[in-house]
Amino acid sequence: HVQIVESGGGSVQPGGSLRLSCTASGSSLANYALGWFRQAPGKEREGISCISNVNTWSYYKDSVKGRFTISTDNAKKTGYLQMNNLKPGDTAVYYCKISDYWGQGTQVTVSS
Repeated sequence: HVQIVESGGGSVQPGGSLRLSCTASGSSLANYALGWFRQAPGKEREGISCISNVNTWSYYKDSVKGRFTISTDNAKKTGYLQMNNLKPGDTAVYYCKISDYWGQGTQVTVSS
């Protein structure tokens, strides 16, 4: 059984940065791709970035491309989402997914 814990959310002003972390227990990240999703109030959950299990490829939704960077540290069983130049439209609950397992979500609020 895989448990996933996210951290790193918070409130920042537009243009600010946050780094989200996603730590897995019970499984090695080397076995699975890792994805980051977000859900804004009143909207459906959307996939924004993912990375292969051996870091050979990554994907970014157009709305975050050039601002967000996904990475993993398999030794620490942790994935990261570095978010720079945050915009109010990035406000959402952010979720990490590994295989079929979801984290509990972490709130990101971008507001002046």
